[in-house]
Amino acid sequence: MIGKISGRLDWRGPDHVLIDVRGVGYIIFVSDRTLAGMPPLGQAVALFTELVVREDLLQLFGFVSMIEKEWHKLLTSVQGVGPKAALSMMGALGSDGVARAINLGDVRAIQSAQGVGPKLAQRVILELKSKAPSLMALGSTLSGEAAPDDADSVVENLIPMPRKQGKPSADGAASAARASTMADALSALTNLGYGTGDAASALAAITTDAPNLDTQSLIRAALKALAPKG
Repeated sequence: MIGKISGRLDWRGPDHVLIDVRGVGYIIFVSDRTLAGMPPLGQAVALFTELVVREDLLQLFGFVSMIEKEWHKLLTSVQGVGPKAALSMMGALGSDGVARAINLGDVRAIQSAQGVGPKLAQRVILELKSKAPSLMALGSTLSGEAAPDDADSVVENLIPMPRKQGKPSADGAASAARASTMADALSALTNLGYGTGDAASALAAITTDAPNLDTQSLIRAALKALAPKG
């Protein structure tokens, strides 16, 4: 079982990323939220992963925290919910949003995920209503984000750079700040009525060229990119 991938972000697709781990590339499917929070190409990144095995297919699904991974696993325990449908729910609502929707019986919220119809949304709530509280109770203990193992050596092996002496690396804090900025911008755009996928794609394109924008600047740039042309 592959439980975590740590390496260099080599490629960003519409619903997946490619992470290079010392010359071996792993394709990992991720939610819109996770995709939006990815650092620029070439930087160190880590994801908790779930390996889904089918008769003729192996697929990796990635998550920024263990609580997201556990919610994904719980969602796929519902009949009719495949790994990508569960990922769609996580992308639309986040783990906290999924928990809230199940707890409140909010079918409309679950249904807001792309590809999830009313019947499937109702089934998710009915089947998980009694199971969700135990996972919700673990939220605070499993919410820590994945980080590259031995981050300095990973970065040095993949992207040569001088070692800093005497000061702790700020890469982890910078990455967390970027992820928070991206999540805030994505939330603002979806609240304005933009589709999660379109908003995430716009944000990803913007941060590739300008990774250090603050939240307001990022939102303004995304609104300009998403505005109708002509």
